[in-house]
Amino acid sequence: MVSTSRILSTLTIFLLAITTSFCFTTKQQRQQQKHSSKISNTTTNAMASSSSSSSNNPSNKFQKIQPSIGKIEQLKSKEAALSRLLAAVRREKIAALRSRPLTIGIIGFGRFGQFIAKTFAEHGTVVATSRSDYTELARGMGVEYIPLSNPDEFFSRNLDVVVLATSIVSFEGTVRGLLPSLARSIEESETRRGPLIVDVLSVKDYPRQILLDLLPKECDILCTHPMFGPDSGKNGWHDLNFVYERTRIDAVILDQVKESKKNVLHPSVDKNEDVESFVEEGSGKIHSVHEHSEAHIEGMDRIERFLSIWEEEGCRMVSLSCRDHDMYAANSQFITHLMGRILGAQGLEPTPIDTKGFDSVLRVIDSTTADSFDLFYGLYKYNQNSMDTIMKLRDSMDDVVEQLSMMELNDK
Repeated sequence: MVSTSRILSTLTIFLLAITTSFCFTTKQQRQQQKHSSKISNTTTNAMASSSSSSSNNPSNKFQKIQPSIGKIEQLKSKEAALSRLLAAVRREKIAALRSRPLTIGIIGFGRFGQFIAKTFAEHGTVVATSRSDYTELARGMGVEYIPLSNPDEFFSRNLDVVVLATSIVSFEGTVRGLLPSLARSIEESETRRGPLIVDVLSVKDYPRQILLDLLPKECDILCTHPMFGPDSGKNGWHDLNFVYERTRIDAVILDQVKESKKNVLHPSVDKNEDVESFVEEGSGKIHSVHEHSEAHIEGMDRIERFLSIWEEEGCRMVSLSCRDHDMYAANSQFITHLMGRILGAQGLEPTPIDTKGFDSVLRVIDSTTADSFDLFYGLYKYNQNSMDTIMKLRDSMDDVVEQLSMMELNDK
């Protein structure tokens, strides 16, 4: 299934080609006019003079720009037609998604699991499981609930996708505990293929390695990070970042370096590079998304249908390797949580004379301390870049204090 972002990219290239063709055509017309003028000059001086005077005539200039105006109108008309085509394709895609809705299992029905389940239930069938009993709450959302104490029953629901919505600290233990039931469900299935396994943790390299090490090869893997939660996404997911890496498809592990070069953060990369192929990690073998393998085709289709849910909800889709995600996150998400925790520990409260800047500080404190300390600890422990961020913050603090001390000394 072709994503909307890929369609937009294709339409943009098409419009650029039209514009380039128009500019080239206009250049040819000017050259032909110049050539005709030279012939006219050799015929007679009077005609040359007449030609010169007519070229300075304002009405003639107006006539020259008329074709440009007409061309712009034509391009706008084509642009409108392409927009209508894009809208038609999106409607067709939505119809395709609804004709084959996914059955999505969610492991971990806490605050975040409930948050995504509400939206998933609008796009397909949702089955949830957790340690606590959320039967009544799930029923109110239109979600089937099965206790985690009965994993065989959970996997018997012919799940297309399983989302691991657990905490970072319990992630590995949860995956290990599910392996026997997962293996049995694969053995009993007609296709002998497992569900697509998706993680939604705030760190990426750690769960990526856990899933690759532990999951049977029959399970495809998609590593994701919705860069929002129940608070920031309470009014919808439009324009909120959703980061993802296609990690393993039909037992083929995708090369992180090659995949990361295809995303928007690498503008220097040749945009003509084939986005419908991927490189196998280790061997360097190039695979096509249209390979003649039923498992491969179905795996790609399943991933695209799952990603389309986030896309249709308005998320800004960011294809990014797990390695690059953790590097960027340490200098954005982790430092935000770190500063929120540090300032929150000071017991800061609103005052009658608060500035807008202080209001922003309080909002940072509220948003970061609303999350569990387990999440903050996980951002620190399971991202190898976090300690470097802490050390840089300490050094910066020392530098600022030293500058203040130096100025104080100079004032004496």
